[in-house]
Amino acid sequence: MKSLISFFFFFTLLSFLLMSCSTMPAEEAPVSFSLTDTMLSRITIDTVQAEQVSTELRFSGKVTPEDNKIASVFPIVAGYVTRVNVSLGDHVKKGQVLAVIRSTDIADFEKQRRGGETELLLAKKNLKSAQELNESKLNTERDVVAAQKAVDDAQAELNRINEVFNIYHLNNGSYYNVVAPISGFITDKKLNVDIQLPSGFSESIFTIAQIDDVFITANVYETDIAKISLNMPAEVDLLSYAGKKFTGKIDKIMNILDPETKTLKIRIRLPNPGYALKPEMAATVYIRYQQQIRLPAVPAAAVVFDKSRNYLMVFHGKDSVETRAIEPLGTTAGRTYVSEGLQAGEKVIVKNALLVYDAIND
Repeated sequence: MKSLISFFFFFTLLSFLLMSCSTMPAEEAPVSFSLTDTMLSRITIDTVQAEQVSTELRFSGKVTPEDNKIASVFPIVAGYVTRVNVSLGDHVKKGQVLAVIRSTDIADFEKQRRGGETELLLAKKNLKSAQELNESKLNTERDVVAAQKAVDDAQAELNRINEVFNIYHLNNGSYYNVVAPISGFITDKKLNVDIQLPSGFSESIFTIAQIDDVFITANVYETDIAKISLNMPAEVDLLSYAGKKFTGKIDKIMNILDPETKTLKIRIRLPNPGYALKPEMAATVYIRYQQQIRLPAVPAAAVVFDKSRNYLMVFHGKDSVETRAIEPLGTTAGRTYVSEGLQAGEKVIVKNALLVYDAIND
């Protein structure tokens, strides 16, 4: 009887266990990923190389003309402005008349010149008279020498006055021509028709700059001074020419800090064909220097950023693509340097990596 009860209990327990197993869900088989032919045609795979780390410095700056190719024009006389022949931004040639000023000062110069001419004429007459009297033995040789000295003095004074006219481009009468001392562009203008220039006016009325070559003057902070040196290559972006790169080299490093901004100024010389670069244009300067370390480097487009982390799609085969988290050191000129998570020699997807990332991880 006990044996029968034991058998019945064992049979009931076995039936319950079998029923429980039949109601449990079957374990799902892992799903494997494989690149389709379409995906393979759209991606690019590259082998990782170790490269010397390049760091990019970025500075703000502006376009400036060369120092020794700038001329400031000052008025030498007071007077009334009767004509202005140029406007801001105009190109002028050396000797071109920029403006005309009517001035009583010029009238005084003219009076001095006429007086000088009269004095010279009188001195020459006196010399001739002295020579004739000397021939007649009516005066001495000393009288002739004195008359000759008077002619020389009068001639010297007239030459001085004429030189003033030549230097300052003075006209006959009371008009003064303001002329360009060099060829270039008018970058500053403070003169207009019908204004009165007061006596002692000390400001420049025109500024002319030659801009066949220009400088980009940039501000370097103290923390970056040790990283720059003469002749380092530089790239320049200008707001006026978005997307266009201008290249040059560091031409000069000013060895004095600006006391207000605490920055050091550097200059990059740029050729300026067609005068595309205008003074005061805003510029951004990029200078790269090499660090003494080598790290695996990949194109910046290969890095996928998701959920606050950076990933690379490491290619082992068509049926084996790994999503790997990495730690980038930085990106310069489209190259990302990887400090952790990648080794040289590995293969990564460098084009359309996001497409593969979404296919695997969504």
